[in-house]
Amino acid sequence: MMRRLIGPVALSFGCTFLWLTAAHAQFGRGGPEWVTSGGDAQRSNWVRMDAKISRDSMQKPGFQYLWKVKLNNEPRQLNGLSTPALLNAYIGYRGFRALGFVGGSSDSVFAIDTDLGRLEWQKHFSGGAPSAGTAACPGGMTASLSRPATAAFPGAAPAGRGGGRSTAARSSVGEPDQGAVTIAEAEARNAAAARGGAGRGPGGGGFGPRVSLLYAISSDGMLHAMYVSNGEEPNPPEHFLPANANAAGLIVVDNVAYAATAGSCGGAPNAVWALDLTSKQVASWKAPADIAGPSGLALGPDGTVYVAATDGSLTALESKTLKPKDSYSSGSQPFVSSPMIFQMRDKALVAAATKDGRIHILDAANLGGSDHKTPLAQTPPSSAGGMDTLSTWHDNSGTPWILAPTANTIAAWKVVDQSGTPTIQTGWVSREIPSPIPPTIVNNVVFTASAGDARTPSVLYALDSSTGKETWNSGKAITSFVHGATLAAGGSQLYLGTHDGTWYAFGFWIEH
Repeated sequence: MMRRLIGPVALSFGCTFLWLTAAHAQFGRGGPEWVTSGGDAQRSNWVRMDAKISRDSMQKPGFQYLWKVKLNNEPRQLNGLSTPALLNAYIGYRGFRALGFVGGSSDSVFAIDTDLGRLEWQKHFSGGAPSAGTAACPGGMTASLSRPATAAFPGAAPAGRGGGRSTAARSSVGEPDQGAVTIAEAEARNAAAARGGAGRGPGGGGFGPRVSLLYAISSDGMLHAMYVSNGEEPNPPEHFLPANANAAGLIVVDNVAYAATAGSCGGAPNAVWALDLTSKQVASWKAPADIAGPSGLALGPDGTVYVAATDGSLTALESKTLKPKDSYSSGSQPFVSSPMIFQMRDKALVAAATKDGRIHILDAANLGGSDHKTPLAQTPPSSAGGMDTLSTWHDNSGTPWILAPTANTIAAWKVVDQSGTPTIQTGWVSREIPSPIPPTIVNNVVFTASAGDARTPSVLYALDSSTGKETWNSGKAITSFVHGATLAAGGSQLYLGTHDGTWYAFGFWIEH
């Protein structure tokens, strides 16, 4: 007997808990989880595997508006809710949870049970006095939350296991009144690891000898590490950035937290910052101009940090120390997007967009060649505007695609391998979508939303990733506009926060 979504676990045969097959750790229910801005360290905005969302399923009824939660957040200028971090499978003393974590401009963190559409916990940071903010420096918490990530390219799920919430299950019942064996074991391991410090381990789900942690930068520049289960901090916060900085791109990889500061807000330089969570040492690299793009930085599979600036420079920095190791110059054209890292065969490539509408493709191991000015490939200039965030996905043949929002469309390009050299080919341009937000790709479906404004609510769209043809839209389900935040996806659901503090979920109803 199947039961429609009622709670984290719904059974008819008296079993108290489920045992999810596979070692989840970082990778949730069958595939990599959305743990930071852009989903992963490379800022790909791509969920590679999902059990329910596909080009075929979007042609049929089923994908729909699911629920919304109004959060107690006060916007600062146009700064509202951040892009969330997701945890598709957490196991604790209360059983299984699928959780989403979103930061608010009022210096608060909210945890939502994404199965039920219910607030699980919330936490307010009261250590500082956020500035009133301006249009350029909005104040409050500006960086998205992050769970620990890996620098390696995310891998596809093993054969037979989808990335959604329909993974097969088997029971594992513990002693009476003690919960499942797996819960007791996981909690004991987490407690033991926590005694070693908040920064240990890559911090995946509730399985394995790791603490499940969530990271946030409050407006006073402190880095907070919280248990995903209740928001409690096992250790005092660490000083990371200047107070009231416009921080972006928070990510934790190999026990080092990275972030960028832009706009010279709060007196903070335009810079990349790294906090070693073991030694508590902070390193920084001052950029030659303002840092480009809302994600601030991206990491290659070897841990190298890449950052683009508005003077037309793109710089590779050593992990942890942030010492420059390579650079590229676009000439006189400012970069407008953060770097995005993608894979072609055995190479890691870097993509970034400049103000003239060009996308530059670089070899991550040798930016710009011997003269630091020669890209592997680039698109022709375009007057379409936008392009502050790039996304990527691979089709069934393994060919990479790059997608970008323009002023009123989503544009897509193929990156074709010709005798070992990448060549960019025009793919498609979507229907008109006013001020689209950066696209998120789930399997072979592209999702984006019109940003909207104070008079026009946002609308969520699904597009065929091969043609750009619209296959679904949310109609009038969303009642406010979007600014700054982007979509996140996991477990066959899409999440979007609007300026009025409402968090929306769209997807397929979950059956247990």
